[in-house]
Amino acid sequence: MENETSVTSKLSSSLNRRDEIPNLELAKSIINDHNQTAIEELIENLNHKNKAIQNDCIKVLYEIGNTNPQLISSHAKEFVRLLESKNNRIQWGSMTALSTITLENPSYIFSILPQIIKASERGSVITKDQAINILIKVCSIEKYADNTFTLLNEQLLKSPINQLPMYAERASSIIKDSNRKTFVDSLETRLPDFEKETKRKRVEKVLKLLNQE
Repeated sequence: MENETSVTSKLSSSLNRRDEIPNLELAKSIINDHNQTAIEELIENLNHKNKAIQNDCIKVLYEIGNTNPQLISSHAKEFVRLLESKNNRIQWGSMTALSTITLENPSYIFSILPQIIKASERGSVITKDQAINILIKVCSIEKYADNTFTLLNEQLLKSPINQLPMYAERASSIIKDSNRKTFVDSLETRLPDFEKETKRKRVEKVLKLLNQE
């Protein structure tokens, strides 16, 4: 297929490059042209027999989403399907893509939060990071805030201790009077889990700022 070749031939792996510059340039070109045909071909090639092609395609897609999520939001169901992928790069890349389109289609993302959490719990650190980002974004929307905060709080209580400071810092942006006590209590519960003082201090700083508000 000529168009497929024109897209895949510009990927880093097709050019025997070990850096991401060709992928980033391709993403920029697709964004500038609003090239939905190229996006369809990237989606199709997420199932390519060559894993390097798969990996490059998901990279280009979530880079597009970072800049213009509307261009890839219609493919949300495909990204959800790929959360089950045995290819770790595709799994966390799909979670990243979903994170980029969360505010573009919050009702759909809210409806699949159980699948997102399930994938995060068996996934890599990056998969978990992006799932937390999704929960925080959905929490920022009043309609879904209360239910989603409950899910977010559950994740904070059992998240990897090394990741908790970053999660606490990011989640502090969606804390309000109604959920402040629960959030503070959860973070305080985790303080004894820290072995590294620098990480504990980051969480203590979040707590201090919240208690001042």
